[in-house]
Amino acid sequence: MDVDQRAFSWQLPRILKAIANAHFVSMDFELSGIQSKTTFRAKYPETGQGNKQTLQQRYEEAKEAAERYQILQVGLTCVYEDTDKGVYVARPYNFYLNPILEEKLEIERIFSYQSGAVEFLLSHGFRMEAPFREGVPYLSRLEETLARQIEQLRQDKANILDIKIRDDDIEAVSFVKKSYPDFLNIAPDGYSVDVYTNRGLNNYQKRLVHQLVRAEHPDLVTISRQGFIQIQAYDKKREDAIKKSKMAGFEERVTRQTGLRWLIEGMVGGDLSSIDPMSFGRTVNGKPFWIDLKEATKDFDQLRMKLAPKRSVLVGHNLFMDLIYFYQCFFGELPDSVEDFQSIIHHLFPLIIDTKYLATYHNDVANAKSGLEELDEELSRADIPVIETHPEHPKYTYATAIHEAGFDSFLTAKVLIRLSAKLEAAGQYIDVYTAATVQKETPTSLSSPDEGGVTLGNSPPPLASASGNNIRKRKTKKLQVNPKQKHSASNFSHPGMFDVLGDYSSNDEHEPTPDEFSPGMQDSKRKVPVELASAPLKVVSNLMPSWESDFWNVYGNKLRVNGTVEGICDLSDSLLS
Repeated sequence: MDVDQRAFSWQLPRILKAIANAHFVSMDFELSGIQSKTTFRAKYPETGQGNKQTLQQRYEEAKEAAERYQILQVGLTCVYEDTDKGVYVARPYNFYLNPILEEKLEIERIFSYQSGAVEFLLSHGFRMEAPFREGVPYLSRLEETLARQIEQLRQDKANILDIKIRDDDIEAVSFVKKSYPDFLNIAPDGYSVDVYTNRGLNNYQKRLVHQLVRAEHPDLVTISRQGFIQIQAYDKKREDAIKKSKMAGFEERVTRQTGLRWLIEGMVGGDLSSIDPMSFGRTVNGKPFWIDLKEATKDFDQLRMKLAPKRSVLVGHNLFMDLIYFYQCFFGELPDSVEDFQSIIHHLFPLIIDTKYLATYHNDVANAKSGLEELDEELSRADIPVIETHPEHPKYTYATAIHEAGFDSFLTAKVLIRLSAKLEAAGQYIDVYTAATVQKETPTSLSSPDEGGVTLGNSPPPLASASGNNIRKRKTKKLQVNPKQKHSASNFSHPGMFDVLGDYSSNDEHEPTPDEFSPGMQDSKRKVPVELASAPLKVVSNLMPSWESDFWNVYGNKLRVNGTVEGICDLSDSLLS
């Protein structure tokens, strides 16, 4: 579903509801530029270890790019897990992101375009004018704080800097002396005196009048008009009403400019109290219509209460760079160290899944084909788990839109569901954390099976209890492998995870026995899967592994970062530091 700036207000509560009910949310971006390898080579001519970057160096490189370039398009897919029917229902959304700020907020946003990125986007049919004409606005948390500081200074007249009038500034001195008698004797309340010249006052002259009255006549107030200054006796009730009206206008501008960030706040348990349900009273074309404000307010308050204690499970493909842009765009300045970045991101999202990591965990990373489209094509041959698109989101049901953020987020969701179900059926897992780590962690309180996300207490929890290997009862289909059947050619021409898993057909339904999902032997350092080649392929569930499963202690919170010494960014390290 495409959502432009006209339809956003109407769609906002509906999308927030989809986020609240989502088992997970997948994300993808289209960018105006990415990091340059040339810059890295110039900065680090001798990196050692096969000329690979360290994770810190890659982070610094991506951080510099995120501070320069712009997210142009955002894709979010909210996936609901229907455990009763054994079906996943996807709601993909596609948004252009408008980088333009409201002028009255008096803050600036500077961004760049990279020629190579523009060429790439144009080659895939991206309309470069669309972010500006149709894009949903946004305001980062840092930008909102800055806008509020500027507004506070504007309303606090004591902070206004005075103009220093030089003695030799004959024109200014003459104007002040001439204007001064005009307002020495202000008429009674309700009347005013206008200060003007035959040609009208310019901005400099207006500032002089404001300054003179403010400094020498605290019982008077000045009001700027077109070409003149109006001076009135001070009335506290009137001034308070004016101040209240100005603040209401400011809050309305901030709420409107916050735009897409409201969805992000909904995903991280942020404050949604500033959203006025009255703004929902617009059609998809932006035209106002009548709503029952009392009922709308009640429904939205319930939605806010449902979202507040949760964090969405966030999913992406090759997610490391996207998370850096994500934080810079919607939150604020990035920290200098990758360790601090890991901690911040883990606080926002206790469980993050990188499908690139899932696809390359058991393969030679350098040679494995793990492109999003390739993975989806291979995995789509399976008839389980069943994935449907919601009837209100038909755009990607039969059409493809490669490198459109909404479509790519939809592919990412499908890959996660099918790939995790296959991997769970192929392997068994042993404990990730040492006994000391288990004692250190706080057990995670997960939401009910009908709701997505992770429910939080007073502090960000770990992604799952290390000792927990709870598997929900689920309908499964028997996996049959015919060893004599020749494996058909695919995009994966080399032996990889899909060749190991083999072709299969499904029939017969039965409940899994405890042995089929029991943990294996322990390793003192981390959880390691049994080799897929030697693992018996017994059953593929019609549901992906539950969040309580030990499966995610292996595959969760790890981001693939190819070309670095470390190879991965382990967000769970922030739990142990």
